[in-house]
Amino acid sequence: MEKLSDNTLYGNYQDDAETIDRYGVYDDSDIPMSIEEKSLVRKIDFFLMPLVCIIIFLQFLDKSCINYAAALDLKQDLKLNGNHYSLVASIFYLGYFIFQFPNNYFLQRVSVGKYIGTIVFLWGTVLACTAASMNFSQIAAMRFLLGFFEAGVYPSLTLLVSTFYRRDEQAARLGAFWVCNGVALVVGGLITYGIDKMGNALGMAKWRWIMIILGSITSFTGLFCFFFLIDNPKSSVLSLNAEQEILVEERTRDNAVVRTTMIKKEHIFEALKEIRFWCFCVSCMLLNLQNGAMTTYSTQFAMGFGFTGLQAVLLSMGTGAADVSFIIGSIYVVGKTKQTIYVAMGLGVVNMIGLILLEVIPVPHLKLIGFYLSWSYPASYVLMITSISNNVSGYTKKIFYNGMLMVFYTIGNFCGPLMIVESQAPNYASAVIVYICAIVVVIVLLYIARYQMAKVNKERLSCTAVVMTHVEDDLSDVQDSNFLYRL
Repeated sequence: MEKLSDNTLYGNYQDDAETIDRYGVYDDSDIPMSIEEKSLVRKIDFFLMPLVCIIIFLQFLDKSCINYAAALDLKQDLKLNGNHYSLVASIFYLGYFIFQFPNNYFLQRVSVGKYIGTIVFLWGTVLACTAASMNFSQIAAMRFLLGFFEAGVYPSLTLLVSTFYRRDEQAARLGAFWVCNGVALVVGGLITYGIDKMGNALGMAKWRWIMIILGSITSFTGLFCFFFLIDNPKSSVLSLNAEQEILVEERTRDNAVVRTTMIKKEHIFEALKEIRFWCFCVSCMLLNLQNGAMTTYSTQFAMGFGFTGLQAVLLSMGTGAADVSFIIGSIYVVGKTKQTIYVAMGLGVVNMIGLILLEVIPVPHLKLIGFYLSWSYPASYVLMITSISNNVSGYTKKIFYNGMLMVFYTIGNFCGPLMIVESQAPNYASAVIVYICAIVVVIVLLYIARYQMAKVNKERLSCTAVVMTHVEDDLSDVQDSNFLYRL
């Protein structure tokens, strides 16, 4: 294959016009890996992904802890009346929002591994201390701090994945994040069931026990990550041989992520001028209106279908199974079709159908069908994140994209629970209608983002001039004329 430059991400793509027409880019993911590269990927998977998955699992479980506590009499014990519970759920994301700005600075200035270990330890400590809350003000303050310290985890771990893995390898690893969320929904239901059977051990309310137990586990995990989480593809822990050292350089050229402490303001301004940037940000916000409500009110929705509190907790485990199934299925379909954004749009349609069924099915128990279908939205979000990870280069630009995405993620999750009006239980019709309208807009915005990237691909493929670029230059995807977007 002819190589256009040190930073060309595909081979002689002009030799395969059919592939270009179908996918918008040349796809080389079917080229078999060498034995050494397979060994390298196995090492990275072994030392990095288990800890990453555990962190994501605990992050979602700890964030959703309030949902399980509600089924264990938290509202009654703390006398949460009216919209107090919605405010407690939403204020988590206020802390999340505020921390995004310093988080971007820390990611470019400090060791990512030690940084992640620190924030995991801190939020675990906060969660354990939340068990001491005695009223609305105290639990609201603790939820704010929990969100504040959890805020850095998704951008940090997404950055790690985009640093260690080739672009065609990232969908499966980022999908693992959200599979862990689904698993957390299942495990959370089982833990809640077990704690309910414990009763008020040692005279302490059951909802307090769930926070103490989960918070303690998380704090220990944070300490472990501080010392053992790798954050460099050339870490001594990987014991790379000479050939694998060279492979790391080649893989860095593919994922176009070169770690640097230099903040390039031109990358930030470039992102702000992109149509796709705003399409992705607004889509993130609108998708997470539903996420904020579902992760906080899933047991309440199930109770509205005619089930008791504990039954509702166990039935909410089905949302975890649905979540995992949609994510694994979407990753498989993307692997076959190479159409990340189109598949994300299709999942949006499934989500919309689920929400409509949630409202129109007359038999309460059968509303579970719509409820489970509506959990296709996390898979759509995973694919959107994958598209961003694959299609943004330049270290400052990638961090800025991830940081701003989390800002809009936070706004969506903050507003989502506030749309739930207790007097409209069990259907919460006005909120569900808003979520349906939001997903329609998301589908349109994703199409616009795809169209913009496909347009640039065609322009670059039609250009005959050869421009030499180097990955060490830390160019953005706009600055690098050899960069082709994965659609």
